[in-house]
Amino acid sequence: MRIVLAGSSHWHAEMHLDAAHSCNAEIAGIWDEDAEHARAFATRHHLPFIADFAKILTSPPDVILLMGHPSTVPARARAVIEAGIPLILEKPAASSTGALAALRDLARQHRAFVSVPLPNRFGPAVTAFERLRRQGRAGAVAHCQFRLVNGPPQRYAAEGVAWVVDPAIGGGGALRNLGIHGVDAALSLATGGLQLKAVSIENRIHRAAVEDHALLMLEDAAGALFVVEAGYTFASMRPGGDFEWRIVSENASLIDYGDRAICATLDDGAIVDLPIELPATRYRLCMGDTLDRLARKAPPGTSINDYVAAMSLIDAAYEKAGR
Repeated sequence: MRIVLAGSSHWHAEMHLDAAHSCNAEIAGIWDEDAEHARAFATRHHLPFIADFAKILTSPPDVILLMGHPSTVPARARAVIEAGIPLILEKPAASSTGALAALRDLARQHRAFVSVPLPNRFGPAVTAFERLRRQGRAGAVAHCQFRLVNGPPQRYAAEGVAWVVDPAIGGGGALRNLGIHGVDAALSLATGGLQLKAVSIENRIHRAAVEDHALLMLEDAAGALFVVEAGYTFASMRPGGDFEWRIVSENASLIDYGDRAICATLDDGAIVDLPIELPATRYRLCMGDTLDRLARKAPPGTSINDYVAAMSLIDAAYEKAGR
């Protein structure tokens, strides 16, 4: 697979490059709105530099990974979709759900392949639970907790993307940026729709323009409870923060702490350690799944439809919280 990384100044660019290398993909070029940034990135990694985005469309690779500023990504995503080129669309891809939904509708119209990296879908607790479910051993989901709390919002200024904490551009704070992973996890495991039972969205420590902590309590049509917590309140700038993915069903309890994971099953009394992939490198698993599906002409495992669904639920949470 030949892949172009379009948007080298995005804070996940290095993760996606690592993921592409792990899949033995050929990096066909590096592009960014800031040409000097892209040139330096390409030079540092000994990769081809692309100065003009239009050239990517006229000499297309197998797939384009697009990431960048929410004000400019939608137009470029439209161009990629209309050109018939498979697309991996990194978040945030738009400042509003409406703009993102317009891209989704365009993708449907063109029957386009648009994958969205939601790497915690490939975490050990989720994949082990899906395996138990296929074996008929999981039972109904009872309750789940998805927590992703990173360091203070200044981390984005340090990365050169201070716009992430500008609500007019990023569309929100910790819930929109980090909590979307937990909301997507809840949606993927829920039976029927999700109802917002309780919402807390506040600035508990930092006085930024966006919230630094959010807590959602949701319930599905079968009565399963889902708690999503997201924040910029971890007291460190180091990667990782406070991470926990917990899935509890009738026959299984699975907990992913980021650097270790366990699975307990009632039917055989076992408690086992699960093979671990760190959250930062789960992009490798996400990329591998995406390229495999693309090669098989199968639809993406995590698509723009999933992205819009999570964004819409987050919109409802902001509205319920009066924000």
